[in-house]
Amino acid sequence: MMIHWFKQLRSAFGVAFLWLVCLIYFTQGFRSFVWTAVSYQLKDRLQLSPSASQFVFSVAFFPWSIKPLYGIISDCIPIGGKKRTPYLVISTVLSLVPWLLLGLDSTSRSSSLYLMIFLTVQNLGSAMADVVIDAMIAEAVRIEKSSFAGDLQSVSWFAMAVGGICGSLLGGYALTNLNIETIFLLFTVLPALQLLSCPLVEEIPSNEPLPELLDSDEFEEKKSNDTYLDTKKSNTRRRKGQKKGKKGASSGKSETHKKQSKSLASKLFQSLKAAALELCRAFKQPIILRPMAWFFIAHITVPNLSTVMFYYQTEVLQLDASFLGTARVVGWLGLMLGTFIYNRYLTNMTLRKSLLFAHIGLSITILLDMTLVSRANVGYGVSDKTMVLFGSALGDAINQLKFMPFLILSGRLCPPGIEGTLFALFMSINNLGNTVGSFMGAGLASLLGISSGSFENMFVGLAIQVFCTYIPVLFLFLIPKEATGVSASS
Repeated sequence: MMIHWFKQLRSAFGVAFLWLVCLIYFTQGFRSFVWTAVSYQLKDRLQLSPSASQFVFSVAFFPWSIKPLYGIISDCIPIGGKKRTPYLVISTVLSLVPWLLLGLDSTSRSSSLYLMIFLTVQNLGSAMADVVIDAMIAEAVRIEKSSFAGDLQSVSWFAMAVGGICGSLLGGYALTNLNIETIFLLFTVLPALQLLSCPLVEEIPSNEPLPELLDSDEFEEKKSNDTYLDTKKSNTRRRKGQKKGKKGASSGKSETHKKQSKSLASKLFQSLKAAALELCRAFKQPIILRPMAWFFIAHITVPNLSTVMFYYQTEVLQLDASFLGTARVVGWLGLMLGTFIYNRYLTNMTLRKSLLFAHIGLSITILLDMTLVSRANVGYGVSDKTMVLFGSALGDAINQLKFMPFLILSGRLCPPGIEGTLFALFMSINNLGNTVGSFMGAGLASLLGISSGSFENMFVGLAIQVFCTYIPVLFLFLIPKEATGVSASS
């Protein structure tokens, strides 16, 4: 059955396209392999405080918050007549070179500023590649291949999940047995392979806005050739005047090219402006603005203390990299479990109710962290490793239960014609909210004086986080009242 399904996909999209999609999404998931090493680089080598380390991560992941910009640029400014593969090559280079430099140059990884800059550039490349491949998938499933849309998305998610599991398992092992710079260099294999795979996919050249300019140019060239042939037939006395005519024609042609260049720049600007205005008009509609405002509020009102917890787990609980890698694998399994539970049992529940339960669940996971920090689990005979594994699985499962309604609403709120760009905007809002939540967490940790070796106020920080988890519940009226996983009517 699986073999027949894969053969259908292969015949519909081609081996090269399927390979590129799977490789890019696998690489996105496998990033946990190298970002675990980054966490230890900031903590052990650079000896940054938890709040400073979280600040670096927040800045480095900001490029994921402006994804619509990449979509608009690739849609409106073709390179060599193509909208996708050139940008995929550029984005792959941007995601490859920083890891190469960080692996080879000790200075770049020994400075928090340089490291933050390189990580930001790397995320810029990864985010751009994510947008481009999503656009390529959307284009590939149009019209006659639309029946394969769900299958192609399933392949993408599966590839990313496999990449995440492999990256988490191998990341912990690599940190135990290899130098951090070696891990950076090893990761470059995937983007390098991605770069080599880009030319394998053929893209139909875009016809806009180049055709008019090309036609105009061809017309001028033809006109120039005709003039030359006519002039060649004239007598010797008229040839002296021909040189002046040629000079004038050359000057005229130069002016024409300048006008064409200005015309191209004007068309590109107008195209970008029109796309941005259309995006703004769509987003201003209350049916779109209100739900997206809720998801943004849900992120920025809850300070993210994940980096602080990482410091606590490694310094106080003495959990090694290999075990933390295993915990991330359990988290990926929890994410897939959350997806299954939502699709199987919760699609008929109103989104307001499912989001309410999700936030109650998130508060419970933070209470588990508070139990761990207070060491109450030891009194009940529950080991720290058991608490961390259970908390990782439960936390990722519940976060997925919250993310599924976001995906459902995002897909249904996108009007025809700008689905890809508007969906990228929705994802960017989600990512920007996460980034602001990380800044809030860094600020809270700094305010409470939580630092490496000083976790006395960790319990207080988690208690504040629990309280903040219920703030978004007050704004659930922004979500359409009767919307469910099956129906999105308001």
